[in-house]
Amino acid sequence: MAYCKDLIEKLEYTCIRGSVETEVTSVEMDSRKITPGCLFICIAGANFDGHSCAAEAAEKKAAVLVVEKDVELPKEAQITVIKVESTRYAMAFISAAWFGHPADTLKVIGVTGTKGKTTTTYLVKSILEHAGYKTGLIGTIETIIGDEHIPAHNTTPESYVLQRSFRKMLDAGCKVCVMEVSSQGLMLHRTQGFTFDLGIFTNLEPDHIGPNEHKDFEDYIYCKGLLFKQCRVGIVNCDDKHWEQVLKDHTCELETYGLHEEASLRAKHLELVKKPGELGVAFDVSGLMDFHAHVPAPGRFSVYNALCAIAICRHFNVSVVDIQAALMQAHVKGRIEMVKVSDEFTLMIDYAHNAMALESLLATLREYEPHRLVCLFGCGGNRSKLRRYEMGEVSGKLADFTIITSDNPRFEKPLDIIEDIKVGMHKTKGAYIEIPDRKEAIRYAITHGEPGDIVVLAGKGHEDYQEIEGVQYPMDERVLIAEILEEENIVPTQEDQA
Repeated sequence: MAYCKDLIEKLEYTCIRGSVETEVTSVEMDSRKITPGCLFICIAGANFDGHSCAAEAAEKKAAVLVVEKDVELPKEAQITVIKVESTRYAMAFISAAWFGHPADTLKVIGVTGTKGKTTTTYLVKSILEHAGYKTGLIGTIETIIGDEHIPAHNTTPESYVLQRSFRKMLDAGCKVCVMEVSSQGLMLHRTQGFTFDLGIFTNLEPDHIGPNEHKDFEDYIYCKGLLFKQCRVGIVNCDDKHWEQVLKDHTCELETYGLHEEASLRAKHLELVKKPGELGVAFDVSGLMDFHAHVPAPGRFSVYNALCAIAICRHFNVSVVDIQAALMQAHVKGRIEMVKVSDEFTLMIDYAHNAMALESLLATLREYEPHRLVCLFGCGGNRSKLRRYEMGEVSGKLADFTIITSDNPRFEKPLDIIEDIKVGMHKTKGAYIEIPDRKEAIRYAITHGEPGDIVVLAGKGHEDYQEIEGVQYPMDERVLIAEILEEENIVPTQEDQA
């Protein structure tokens, strides 16, 4: 229970009907959840406008309506109406107040950028928990609160869900929350209503541009930059060519990280590490901290992710020993995830599901000079054919051998999608085979692995389902691999099981 005036005290508003002294029993933005005494926020979405439910809310005896447009209500309705410039913006502040401003107590770290957000958040969680900080996580894969793992629907949840998660984290004894902050989340005001303790920028490339997303690259840059007007300290990758544009008009203190000599925290003397079943990188940290680090994940982008996590955890006075140990132990489901199937070759699962991500991954793996680089992937149905052409061309150019299979065909036929991928493949001289059944494709990859190969299962990553004709069927590549090993009587060695 709360008073309307307390929920809207940090907003500019006009009370056009009723009284701000009205008591509120709950906060809702879903018209199906309107109950007597609730405060109902009318959100104008892409497919539905909550303002059309204003009269219904009055009939169901909602106590307060928050609107950004004029609405028609029965004259006899006993309801308070609060008008604001943006109901999405208002929802963030109302939600924060409803849950008792949990982010004022919780230390909140926000990570934005085109790539690296997910891996960085898991690295930070691993390091901080290794140092004794109970840490919650919110991101693309899931929300983690103690032992509870909640599958994610959006990279950055709606503000009400976000504030509810903060409250649950505090109640569960968390001291810190590390979260991914998407450009969409910033654009739609999901992260308003509180101030981030640390705001992080990883990198920027053209992405999420189109209908219902960003109108152009400049808008994408602007929205990413909003984080640095909502945080106390900004930590940014100064090697990225867009970092100064992103930081335009920032209001926070600044720190930098990167390989550049002028970065506050730097990585030097990079060395690739290649062992049976592991591809990694070692480097020296200098500047704000000085020590040697080793990350069991390949490539330069793994160095950036680790360096970013180190820059964050420095603010929590984490010891070098804890950082070194946690970096070696941290694993992110579906992000360059090594799965041991043989001492002879390396197999990994990765979420790379567009040409940009696949090119970055394959180019990185090329640096490890494999006997063969084998790439298994498919493309989603009811999505742009251009993505299929591009991914086919990237794999044809960078992989020695490609296994084209099915991903989430949705309402398309897998063979039609494969034909589109082959259009891109045929622009190259890359060798390939097509095996529509994904399990059989993985079986082929495992049973035909050659000594020194690096095999990538791309596109599914953390997903544990396959969507066909509107139905999600269970399909976890880790489970498929285990089944194949058993069916083929491939027994891991004692070292593999360790």
